[in-house]
Amino acid sequence: MTDQSATKGRRKLRLGTVVRDRMDKTVVVSVERRLAHPLYGKQVSRGKRYQAHDETNEYRVGDLVRIEETRPLSRHKRWRVLELIQRPD
Repeated sequence: MTDQSATKGRRKLRLGTVVRDRMDKTVVVSVERRLAHPLYGKQVSRGKRYQAHDETNEYRVGDLVRIEETRPLSRHKRWRVLELIQRPD
């Protein structure tokens, strides 16, 4: 029997790059992940885009950010930007 209390209530975290910031209080974050191909074993890249809540409109295109899963904030927003990791030079 596994202990589910360690994972229950934990929010998912993702690290990604802001690719769009035109909306008010919302940014689009692209998250890339690498995995092995099921048959050939070669490393392949898979990506997904998330709409995340940005309360202060401080994040810009190109910023590396950490996002956190949260309750539904609108029709498509289920993530919130936690922090800025790196800003491009």
